Amino acid sequence: MSLVLNILWLVFGGLLMAFGWLIAAALMAITIIGLPWAPAAVRIAGYTLLPFGQRAEKSGDAGTLSFLGNVVWFILAGWWLALGHLVIAFGLAITIIGLPFAWAHLKLAGLSLAPVGTVLISD
Repeated sequence: MSLVLNILWLVFGGLLMAFGWLIAAALMAITIIGLPWAPAAVRIAGYTLLPFGQRAEKSGDAGTLSFLGNVVWFILAGWWLALGHLVIAFGLAITIIGLPFAWAHLKLAGLSLAPVGTVLISD
């Protein structure tokens, strides 16, 4: 079932937003301040590309450094990635078939705002 959902996901905005995450990773990689976030952005781009069969959870050891990392991430890239997910989610939510994909985009919008301290777990 995950295979079918992931294939449909690619059509319903997953490929576009995974590309957005890769652009964010590239921009982070060419700056000195953003270099620590580039590998995480690539990892989340993979999750955005094929989200069904995986889930994102906050790790138990998220503390002050994670909070500060999320603040920097939000300023540099998080807000526009979240905005992209929200726009696609809104477009999908107006159809019945698109509702599950809109919900997935909303979850990814939340992850876009604060990804530091998040781990990906395979189901």
